[in-house]
Amino acid sequence: MNGTTQQTIPVLIAGGGPVGLALAIEFGMAGVPCIVVERRDGTLSVPKMSGLSIRSMELNRRWGIAEKAKQAGWPQDRPNDFTYCTNMIGPELTRVRLPPYAQMRLPFTPEPPCGCAQIFYDPILLERARTLPSVTVRHMTSLDSFTQDSANVQAVITDRLSGQSETIQAQYLVGCDGADGTVATALALDYEGQGVVANSVNIYFRSREFMEMHDKGWSRFFRFTDAEGTWGEVIGIDGHETWRLSVLRALPGYDTAAYMRRMAGRDFAYEVLSMMEWERRERVATRYRDRRVFIAGDAAHQNSPTGGLGLHTGLGDAVDIGWKLTAVLQGWGGENLLRSYEIERKPVALNNVRACTHEFEMLSALPTGPAIGKMTPEGDALRQRWETAFYGSNHANSPMFTDNLRLGYCYDRSPICILDGTPAIPFETPKFVPSARPGTRAPHAWIGEGRSTLDFFGTGFVLMRFGANPPSGEAFATAAETRQVPLKIVDIADPAIAALYERRLVLVRPDGHVAWRADVVPANADTIIDQVSGRI
Repeated sequence: MNGTTQQTIPVLIAGGGPVGLALAIEFGMAGVPCIVVERRDGTLSVPKMSGLSIRSMELNRRWGIAEKAKQAGWPQDRPNDFTYCTNMIGPELTRVRLPPYAQMRLPFTPEPPCGCAQIFYDPILLERARTLPSVTVRHMTSLDSFTQDSANVQAVITDRLSGQSETIQAQYLVGCDGADGTVATALALDYEGQGVVANSVNIYFRSREFMEMHDKGWSRFFRFTDAEGTWGEVIGIDGHETWRLSVLRALPGYDTAAYMRRMAGRDFAYEVLSMMEWERRERVATRYRDRRVFIAGDAAHQNSPTGGLGLHTGLGDAVDIGWKLTAVLQGWGGENLLRSYEIERKPVALNNVRACTHEFEMLSALPTGPAIGKMTPEGDALRQRWETAFYGSNHANSPMFTDNLRLGYCYDRSPICILDGTPAIPFETPKFVPSARPGTRAPHAWIGEGRSTLDFFGTGFVLMRFGANPPSGEAFATAAETRQVPLKIVDIADPAIAALYERRLVLVRPDGHVAWRADVVPANADTIIDQVSGRI
């Protein structure tokens, strides 16, 4: 390879989008040196991602940026409604009312979802990453190629401004550079799923007239069904004058002005800020790892954005592989940690991509006809049929998009989780049911003003002891100390929180997922620590 070889770094991250930056923050908060290379300059012209899920916001809390995300983008006092209509001046078909962020109170999370679009979110992540001394972010730098052996990855990178190439030697490489990026391409990955579901177009525009030309009031989402079917949606970006129109199935040779007129129902004044043609996909990589090279985010899975699970899934990847590589690099984690990454994250991705395609297909199948926008008896009857189909298919609260799907996934098959025989809670359960079943996200509960149980988790394992006279944690503390596994013990006497966790001893991983639980001190605490840290 050409270029000068630098000193070995622990981790090279290919891709400086939100998943790559999130992963860098994970490493940076643990003090693990890493370099992020991103071929672009870091600016965004299209808000591809329009909002952050509950779990994404919980992770932002972990990284100390949740408050900044809340303040960016969609105003906290604007409603988050979904309004379904024929066009902006045509009949309203139905409205799913969701309160403004300032009024959201969910008992099972400290961080409700918020409308922070990617054009606002990526700079927040970048700013946080740059505060961490062990993180280096290099924009306008491409990953050209890489090879690996039993000890390291040799990667050739090029500064795209100077044309200067160099070789970086890293212990691990994580590809967060997308489905068509260098890492996924070089690994020649195979994928499961439908592949391309549709060809779509995003039109990002500015218009003061947009909210003045109709009587529907503020909504975060407007979705359109006209005589040709459900064809597009407009999503609010800043809550004032910028919006993104997404055309669900764009035809070749499309006319931007025609789409804008179709959406509005008439001509209106607007400025197109950017446009992007893209493929709506359903794909999950058959493997997430090749020895010292891993993939995360869109390199591992691509899904229809209908349902908002793309970045949600990618940030989960970043936290999962982040703490595991950190553990191995710091010497307290074993090989089974790295083996568990694909085992844990791939089933989540498969569920999420299928759910998004299902929702997209449900919307596409809603009834329509020439009378859908006409104020006639025939139009009234067709709109009633549309509404019956909509609620009959449960679009407003699709079972595929319950909070159990977003928060209740469980790493049942993981070699580093010790199951206790309790049954899983189905994703389709309409109302979220918090659970401390091993493999699940440890439940949230308030433990003081502004403090959540989730705030305990992050840098190591946490042994939670419940009750006024909790079981001893000495055996776990000794086993962890002997193996240099970071472990802290937290005592909680509150009976309501104890009931939520269901056992008197609960061992929680650095990513906030339960590793093990029981009511009594086990005789094999050392073996448990070995298993959950990937040593056996």
